[in-house]
Order: sequence, then C-alpha cells, then structure tokens
Amino acid sequence: MTRDVKEIFARERGGPSGASGAPPAPAALAAKVRTLGPSMTRSMQRVAEAVAGDPAGCAALTVTGLAELTGTSEATVVRTARLLGYPGYRDLRLALAGLAAQQQSGRAPAITTDIAVDDPIADVVAKLAYDEQQTLADTAAGLDTVQLGAAVTALTTARRTDVYGVGASGLVAQDLTQKLLRIGLLAHAHSDPHLAVTNAVQLRAGDVAIAITHSGSTGDVIEPLRVAFERGATTVAITGRPNGPVTQYADHVLTTSTARESELRPAAMSSRTGQLLVVDCLFVGVAQRTYEKAAPALSASYEALAHRHRS
Repeated sequence: MTRDVKEIFARERGGPSGASGAPPAPAALAAKVRTLGPSMTRSMQRVAEAVAGDPAGCAALTVTGLAELTGTSEATVVRTARLLGYPGYRDLRLALAGLAAQQQSGRAPAITTDIAVDDPIADVVAKLAYDEQQTLADTAAGLDTVQLGAAVTALTTARRTDVYGVGASGLVAQDLTQKLLRIGLLAHAHSDPHLAVTNAVQLRAGDVAIAITHSGSTGDVIEPLRVAFERGATTVAITGRPNGPVTQYADHVLTTSTARESELRPAAMSSRTGQLLVVDCLFVGVAQRTYEKAAPALSASYEALAHRHRS
C-alpha cells in the first residue's frame, strides 16, 4: 500500500473528530451520542444514553457515581467521554452542566417523530420536517470542519474525482458529481461495483475518490475506495459510522448523523438528508476556492440549459 493503514486506525481510535480539536459544545453532545452510539460497546452505550437522557443528574455525579448508576466501570465512563470528544470526565461534566442549563432556559421539548400508519398527512409532514431538521442539526454539530477543509482542498486541485455509492447513497453520489461538473471539474459517479473498481484502478496521486456509505460497511463501496487508496489517490469517506470498515481506507472521514429509523422511515431516508448536507458543504467550499473559474462555468451551464426552461 502507498500509505500505512495502521496509522489511519490509530487516528480513528484517537476520537471521533481526530481528538485534535476542542471538545464539542454542550449542544452537540446529544448529536454525538446519536451518531456514535451504534459503534459503541453496550456498556459505553449505557453511559452515553445516561448522560444524554439526564444531563443535569449526571453532571452532579463523580466518575464513580456515574459508573455505579450505569452498571459499568470508571474506565468505561472515561473511555466514553473520550469517544464523545472530551479529554476526560471532568470536561464531560462541564458540558453536561452547560446542556442542562440550556434545557432549563425554556426551550420547547422535542416532539416525537414516530409515524403511525393512520397518522393524518398533516402530522406526517410535521414529523418528517422535524426529523429532517434534527438530522441536519446533528450532522452539522458533529461534522469535523478540519477534515471537511482538507477534503475541499483535495477536490479543488484534483485532476479527477470518482464518487462511489449504491442505492440511496448512489443518488447522493450523482448529486455531488453533477454539482462539480457544473463548475468545470472532472467528476464521475459510480453505482455499478465492477465499473467502480475498474475506474479506481486508473486513479493516482492527485486524484480524489469519495465513498458514500451510511453503514460504513458496504462492500461494493469499500472495494473501489481501497483500490483508489492503494493507487495513491486522496480518499474521503462520508459515513454515519466513523469507526466503520470504510474508514480504514479513508484519508478524510466526514461523519453524518445516525437518525433514528422507524418502520415507515428506513435508513435510506434518514441517512440521505445528512449526506446531502455534507455534499453541499463540499461543493460550496470548492466553489469558493475556485470562484474565478467556477462562476463562469456555472453561468455557462445555466445558459446552456436556459432554453429548456422557457415556455
């Protein structure tokens, strides 16, 4: 391989945001728990659920007290705090106190977004709108802007960009490539796993490969990213699982919110909203940095399509 996979694993174990930046703001704590919860051990999940469910009560507890409350160990509490982005338990307690103060300031309680089969359509609209807003807020709160900036830099100077995604993530991949094409960049979306791999073989240093997979374990997306990684391309993973298998071949990891699923709202719906936000952030960042070339290209694409929109 052209890069050391073990080094990337070490970076991921350092924390959800590389553990290199400041601890997340209190308002981002609940979003972190929702995003990272599925990748935690069951004992760590108990700690995370406790602090997110009762921040005021947990803020008053020592590390020993929280361990006893959750039936875990002090070491598990500390590991959970670090995984959530805090250097230690003391920092987590401060964030919990801040979150409790925010909740007591009069903010309206969250509504449930469970959709029943017999819900009136007006209730469906309201619940979906709320859930979409929450997914966007959680994704924004948990997005590592350092990693995002690095991905934007790579896209800005890339000779070519390949984007891999299947199913609903394939639609998001197409959205990103269409945006990049309209500002004059060479980009291709691949949802066919065979074509994805055969195209990845052609990549090299100076190219970019992006894998979009909510689960972080979609083999048809991981395989071409691995090939691109080994060929020396800069690799990016957009995923809801920051410690998922796809990240071992990613130079940059952009995490989306893990929204709660229901019978009438599967993962394909809940993941798409966060993915589209990340895609838009990438596109706008690239357009900003290449404005002198992007603006004329975007204008030309509008003019080329204008006659199709005239009545």
